[in-house]
Amino acid sequence: MRRNIPSLQSLLCFEASARHLSYTHAAQELFMTQSAVSRQIQQLEDFLGLSVFNRARHGVELTEAGKQYVKSIKPYLTGLEKCTSDVMAHKGLGGTLKIGVVPTFATRWLLPKLNRLNEQYPEITLHLETSTKPFLFNDNIYDAAIFAGTEQQIQHWPGIQAHFLMNESIVPVCSPKLIQRYFPEAKPVSNNAYQLTPEQLVQLPLLQQTTRPTIWQEWFQAQKIQHEKSYLGQRHELFSMLAVAATHAMGMALIPKMLIESELQKNELVLASTQPLEGARKYYLIHSSQDVSPMMLKFVDWMKQELLLSQEKLSHHAFLRRH
Repeated sequence: MRRNIPSLQSLLCFEASARHLSYTHAAQELFMTQSAVSRQIQQLEDFLGLSVFNRARHGVELTEAGKQYVKSIKPYLTGLEKCTSDVMAHKGLGGTLKIGVVPTFATRWLLPKLNRLNEQYPEITLHLETSTKPFLFNDNIYDAAIFAGTEQQIQHWPGIQAHFLMNESIVPVCSPKLIQRYFPEAKPVSNNAYQLTPEQLVQLPLLQQTTRPTIWQEWFQAQKIQHEKSYLGQRHELFSMLAVAATHAMGMALIPKMLIESELQKNELVLASTQPLEGARKYYLIHSSQDVSPMMLKFVDWMKQELLLSQEKLSHHAFLRRH
């Protein structure tokens, strides 16, 4: 079936002319004559059945329809250019995966491990885009997403294949300086953990996460601790922001343990209590269930390898602390 789209040449001429507001400058950029560019614009207007430019004293001006159209087609022309560059660079043997990921998971867990992906699969180029909002494959054109959510959300997400990565185990952490400031006699129960009493815990200032305003209330309820001001404290959007605030002794924060492994090992953060909040949220790698590429299968396999490696490291560190 013939697609109802104009020629690529006319679109390129239109985009360049819209950028320069000049057929002459567009022609110079595209190594064409001014008259050839003008003919391509005329063909485009004939195809659309409307004008995209009006003649001006020193060139051309976009019509309202032209302004809307150039804004709409620009991302697709850029995408075509990127796809062409990718296939040329990889000689058809690899390519690019565009992965949507929540910000803190990207910076704290995924990025430090990507050198091993490059070593194992040099033919794959990864493009990461972060968002705190739900990922929509059709709208954002992601190849896959790393998503933190519930099993119910996954079950009601049509047209996707989900790979479970890990549970979200959230722990209360703060700087050891904060504990010493409030409770100078407190002693750690291990290298990076205290077991503060309920009376002590309710005295520490809290750091809140903007996107999860009830998280402290959930943790205190799970521990059967009465805290009348569990909703008070500085608010930050990302776990990474909470971690920085907590390391500077600004308060106690609830953060997934896997995202603060470095701070815990360096003793920049310590557990204020060893009781985690085992929430309903889990981390999944999600992609379309249709036309799964060999590159995607390799990426899924690599993610599973990295999870096993992380679990082995955590078990080793726990063994060393006990002995």
